[in-house]
Amino acid sequence: MDAIATPAAVEDFLKRWKGNTGSEKSNFQSFIGDLCTLLELPQPDPGEGDNNKNAYIFERFIAPQRADSTTEKRFIDLYKRNHFVLEGKQTNKELASKTHQNAINAAVAQAERYVRGLPANEIEEGRPPFIIVVDVGNAIYTYSEFTRTGGNYVAFPDPRHHEIRLDDLHKPETQHRLRALWLDPLSLDPSKHAAKVTRQVSAKLAELGKSLEASGYGVERVASFLKRCLFTMFAEDVDLLPKESFYSLLVA
Repeated sequence: MDAIATPAAVEDFLKRWKGNTGSEKSNFQSFIGDLCTLLELPQPDPGEGDNNKNAYIFERFIAPQRADSTTEKRFIDLYKRNHFVLEGKQTNKELASKTHQNAINAAVAQAERYVRGLPANEIEEGRPPFIIVVDVGNAIYTYSEFTRTGGNYVAFPDPRHHEIRLDDLHKPETQHRLRALWLDPLSLDPSKHAAKVTRQVSAKLAELGKSLEASGYGVERVASFLKRCLFTMFAEDVDLLPKESFYSLLVA
């Protein structure tokens, strides 16, 4: 997987932003603009008077209902229809500290309220699959809800890897993940990846089965062998067997 941005371009971005201690209000939109330039992403559009046309803008207006049926005026920091609701912060707090984590959790909760406040015509295809929290100068956090039906957003791809620190922008896989969030977020749905892998494995096993039967092995014997292969691969995946032990046996 090739990188999108050169190491020099990433370093320039880090020199400009890493550890910046300014305010969210003055820095957030500039940070996003620079990130989009770095990763060759489209810049947010100018706002329109007709809110239905505001599919990818800063400060997207919404008017969610309160519990008493009145409405409140709110603005999403960055909105991309059918992609994400993004909240910007500049915590100026040490990563992994309790106060920093509390600030990120509060931003996620706020973004979830904004998702619930989107008008019905905005979510005909389902709610945005992602919430993103950007802590300017520190890190980017990603949360997903691929059913798009209003369930809880969870750390993506998992709680240990949902934090993207600015230094991680040197990694091609990080650059591609962020581009997918902007351009094709549903491509990150692990269930689709699992289904694709399952189809590929099934095709390979069917091919192997036909080859063994053509070599004179009985159908039941071939089926038993393939079942044992599947069980052994599963056992290796869940660490019941040493990593790559079955693979090493096959290629030996």
